[in-house]
Amino acid sequence: MKVLYFDCFAGASGNMILGALVGLGVNADELIEKLRLMKIPDFQIEFSEQDKSGIKAIYAEVKAPDEKHHRHLSEIERIISESSLSAQVKDRACRIFRKIAEAEAKIHGVAIEKIHFHEVGAMDSILDIVGACVGFEILGIQKFICSPINTGHGFVQMQHGQFPIPAPAVTEILQGIPIYSNEIEGELITPTGAAIIATLCSEFGTMPKMKIEKVAYGAGKRDYQNFPNVLRLLLGEEIESPNEETYTSKTFQNAEDSPNHKTTETLILLETNVDDVSPEVLGFLMEKAFQLGALDCWFTPIQMKKSRPGVMISVLCEKGKENEFAKLLYNETSTLGIRFYETKRQSLRRQIVSFQSKYGSVNLKISHLDDEIISIKPEYEQIREIALKLNKPFRQIEREILKELKDEQAGSRKES
Repeated sequence: MKVLYFDCFAGASGNMILGALVGLGVNADELIEKLRLMKIPDFQIEFSEQDKSGIKAIYAEVKAPDEKHHRHLSEIERIISESSLSAQVKDRACRIFRKIAEAEAKIHGVAIEKIHFHEVGAMDSILDIVGACVGFEILGIQKFICSPINTGHGFVQMQHGQFPIPAPAVTEILQGIPIYSNEIEGELITPTGAAIIATLCSEFGTMPKMKIEKVAYGAGKRDYQNFPNVLRLLLGEEIESPNEETYTSKTFQNAEDSPNHKTTETLILLETNVDDVSPEVLGFLMEKAFQLGALDCWFTPIQMKKSRPGVMISVLCEKGKENEFAKLLYNETSTLGIRFYETKRQSLRRQIVSFQSKYGSVNLKISHLDDEIISIKPEYEQIREIALKLNKPFRQIEREILKELKDEQAGSRKES
């Protein structure tokens, strides 16, 4: 699976991401040509190499006309949705802007429809965000992972005055995501950079097991003594966990001959009952639980004391991580107590097959029970990406790939 790792030791911004993407191989002319599909007049993006404390990095300077009015979310979504960009780019970009709008709405205590963007609604920020999404699509990124983020420290000047770093919007956007600061003074993570990362990254922490194909650096605007103000992006193939074996399509026909063991592991189940938590908060809680690495999270309708309808929240996690998830439940719900259980989970042996379909390489998850293959499922995220890119139904893409696989396997048996 194609994975992109954000190494944010110096934070991240929209133009740092753009610069690093060009460093990874995105053609600058192709990127700009696709951005012109939004019909934004008179904009320019210039890419140049810069030296940042001895590291060669690419600086992206976005130039767009000065404007005198602020945009609402609906106007930004219209600019994006009415373009001829791919469905995948539109979906990602609109989700990123909605993430920013939700943060601003919470900070100011107003409805999301009434939020008007200042700096983030300017044309250069729109180009940053949409440009990043275009670059991700060109590189075929299927999974995004991010390191803990260095936010910087001090104060930043904003429209309403001076505010501590990280700025209020950034702090809101990065809730549930590991951050830190060191001796570097100044704003290292911008709302644009924070929103791109928070929206697209599914995991946060140390670098995953991966085969690195390319490394690139996006340059920030400021220079610091003995500190490279750059964002490092690492592009490569994720290495599957030990419980999953990876096969190419050529070896798939012999997958039945592989040893098929069921594995049993001890996990921790956390449960708590609540009767005063809104559906919005529950949805947010589940999202954060999976970001922190929950193995599963679900809600069960229950009847509580005084005949009140309530919800039992259940979180399944690895042993040793229960305190981290307990803290999440205490912070995000009104609960005063949490139940912990040790539980055992048995898992079937799984294999990951890289199948070359007419839509490109797709990972298939194969499950075995004893000597039989009982399930073959295409990777959801890859099918979703293809469906959005081609504007076709998800189930149609899935059916076509499985039929193509079946036909290939039938042909292989005839040859043998």
